[in-house]
Amino acid sequence: MNMDQADTDSAYAEETLTFEQTSELPGKVLLEFGAPWCGHCQAASAAINEVVNEHTKLRHIKIYDGKGKRLGRGFKVKLWPTLILLDNGQEVGRLVRPLRADEVRELMSKLN
Repeated sequence: MNMDQADTDSAYAEETLTFEQTSELPGKVLLEFGAPWCGHCQAASAAINEVVNEHTKLRHIKIYDGKGKRLGRGFKVKLWPTLILLDNGQEVGRLVRPLRADEVRELMSKLN
């Protein structure tokens, strides 16, 4: 099994955090909102994983979003995938529907 398959299989976790809890997350965290059946999410997966693997101290949380999911609504997520970059619980940037690793790297540059 290659790395992409592993990420796809482990895919998105059901919501386990509340909007309030995300503001308490320590360090650098990338929230990825999407769904395993979403074509846009599948298309962005390789670019996102490439950049996430370059940032060893980054915590990457994939959140299964959809109708009735409160965390995505709290962040006003409308399109998938939406990446939200947090630094000690504060949003420092977001990226919607990335296709290239360079787009994700540009988002990560907001951490410096």
